[in-house]
Amino acid sequence: MGPLAGVRVLELAGLGPGPLAGQFLADLGAAVTVVEQPDGGAAARLGGGGPSLINRGKRSIVVDLKAPEGAALALRLAARADALIEGYRPGVTERLGLGPAECAEVNPRLVYGRVTGWGQDGPLAQAPGHDLNYVALSGLLAHSSRAGAAPTVPPTVVGDGIGALALAFGIVCALLEARGSGRGQVVDAAMVDAAAAAGGLLHWLAAARGPGPTGPALLEGEAPFYDVYRCADGRFLSVAALEPPFYRNLLAALELDGVTPADQYRPAGWPALRARLTALLATRGRDEWCRLLEGRRACVAPVLDVEEAAAHPHLVARGTYHRAGGVLQAAPAPRFSRTAPPATPPAAEPPGGATEAVLRELGLGAEEIHRLRTRGVVA
Repeated sequence: MGPLAGVRVLELAGLGPGPLAGQFLADLGAAVTVVEQPDGGAAARLGGGGPSLINRGKRSIVVDLKAPEGAALALRLAARADALIEGYRPGVTERLGLGPAECAEVNPRLVYGRVTGWGQDGPLAQAPGHDLNYVALSGLLAHSSRAGAAPTVPPTVVGDGIGALALAFGIVCALLEARGSGRGQVVDAAMVDAAAAAGGLLHWLAAARGPGPTGPALLEGEAPFYDVYRCADGRFLSVAALEPPFYRNLLAALELDGVTPADQYRPAGWPALRARLTALLATRGRDEWCRLLEGRRACVAPVLDVEEAAAHPHLVARGTYHRAGGVLQAAPAPRFSRTAPPATPPAAEPPGGATEAVLRELGLGAEEIHRLRTRGVVA
């Protein structure tokens, strides 16, 4: 089920955007087989050793890719796949004998998806880094600060999440192209590139309005009508009345007299308006403000944690979150009218849960599988 039903993906287990991209594809119907390391790798250490949520819906096999026989098994799996995902540093799969050239020899139609922080080339290609570093270099992080203050550390979705989406999108695009050409290709999804591309709206605002408080600062918390405010109960309310019609609605809903809507984009009046909004919104609790402002088209929303979000009536109605095995997680997205995947994806398999089944599909018999287990090639 799902729009990607029939697509076969081989994922070489890693951290961050690679497994998340595999989850996106699996959620939408692709048959994803994840090759995990015998010791579980860094993902197992970070996740406590249990099944990973982002392995939901995937088949799991354990293969030692550093062993020549293990790499040969992975190559046989690549020969049967439509796409491959790997998130190692540049050159690692080549050293394992599983690089794009080796895989193309056994499967010319294979789409080879690679995701890293800095990309496959460039001066930083081999440098270590994490989500925050990639977003910083992309130019986006600087726009999370106000008037000389240090930028705010974003949740780890800006780099890793956008990188995963870029990889999944790139793989699907390359699969579509391969239908006509009969040839696969390498998809180089660098998180720094993806973060920069995702800043397109910010770049447009900067070009359209110019730098300074009337340009990108509109989206950086400089403007009082696009910010987050503390309410009487210590919780927070987001206000995003960016366009004039919504700004007028906000002023009317809050009964803010003496404020001229036509002066919305004049920074000289922003400090006074911020002081009034700060004092007013601190007089009631967050949820009370939500009830009072609901339906007023003023562009406000509560700042929720994940548990609160899962219980919000709108997200409940859309099935945005669900619980599997008592664990809260997001449902597949986006939605499809005709080829919808299951609303609740299958749970993640334990590491190696499908090892024997996958090896048998490759034509290995019981004796050969036993020999590989004894040698520690598979588990």
